[in-house]
Amino acid sequence: MTVPPPAGVPVPAAPGAAEPEAAESATLQAVVRARRRRRMRSRAVLGVLTALVLAVFALSLMAGHTFYRPADVLGVILGQDVPGASFTVGRLRLPRAVLAVLTGACFGLAGVAFQTMLRNPLASPDIIGISAGASAAAAFAIIGLSLGGAAVSVFAITAGLAVALAIYALSWKSGVAGTRLILIGIGVAAMLDSFTAYMLSQAPDWEMQEAMRWLTGSLNGAAWAQVVPVLAALAVFGPALLSQTRNLAATRLGDDTAAALGVRVDRTRLVVIVAAVALISFATAAAGPIAFVAFLAGPIAARLVGPGPSLLVPAALVGALLVLAADFLGQYAFGTRYPVGIITGVLGAPYLVYLIVRVNRAGASL
Repeated sequence: MTVPPPAGVPVPAAPGAAEPEAAESATLQAVVRARRRRRMRSRAVLGVLTALVLAVFALSLMAGHTFYRPADVLGVILGQDVPGASFTVGRLRLPRAVLAVLTGACFGLAGVAFQTMLRNPLASPDIIGISAGASAAAAFAIIGLSLGGAAVSVFAITAGLAVALAIYALSWKSGVAGTRLILIGIGVAAMLDSFTAYMLSQAPDWEMQEAMRWLTGSLNGAAWAQVVPVLAALAVFGPALLSQTRNLAATRLGDDTAAALGVRVDRTRLVVIVAAVALISFATAAAGPIAFVAFLAGPIAARLVGPGPSLLVPAALVGALLVLAADFLGQYAFGTRYPVGIITGVLGAPYLVYLIVRVNRAGASL
């Protein structure tokens, strides 16, 4: 018979009873430290990317065939009349740089939203046909209808939304599977590219030159009239995408798991598609289909930030940086000026080949 200890005397713990509690506490502390490191890394990457975007933005305003001092550039931005700089910086360089930042952010946001939602790095709007739809509509407007300016932009925006809706509808079968949507999008893109090539073959020389400049992706002739619609689209649809950050993160685990966690998968997918397609369409209407920015921004951001944090804001900053840097290189780094789309195409094409080989061998995700 066991005699209980007197009152007030501590009872010694059974041998080994504290070991599970200590192990659980150590595991919890390790998880907390890992999360803290991820947050610190994410904040550091965001800070560095923001600094790089601001630095390249400032460089694109100051440098060129004529170099202007930072004080002159700041004076122009503040509305002062600076001889020479007021026209070159205020009318030429500033709207071009602002448009580069906005279009790059739109492409980056939309690209990583598609890639995350469909859990496939190939699910970029310029791979699955959305950019091809906007381009085909623009070519038809320029060559077939002899339109220009805002009318071409309206055609591009409308066609981008319509093609996205068609791809979504064609891929629907008791829900939308990512692989099915990608394959249908690639097929639709091939048909639209063929239509664009046909329109170019029927074009007079002067209309072909205009269409090719637009289809390549270029910031030449950027003006504030092009900046305002893109800024408005980013202000409206950017927060709409950011509001789905948690739901997007859940969809990376699979539709069934996301639904079990309380995510309305179909509603989330519809909101993301509408917002991302709108961003792509407005950016394409302003600067043309700048190749591979939407495709590259997400994977680059993922490598920088690491696993865990949302990629939406980092991808937007990477997209802005890519377009800014590529446009600056295209203007001044070579003996002749190249549109920004050519530079981003040179950067993106090898990565596309590498990624296709990688996915084919082992599968891949962001």
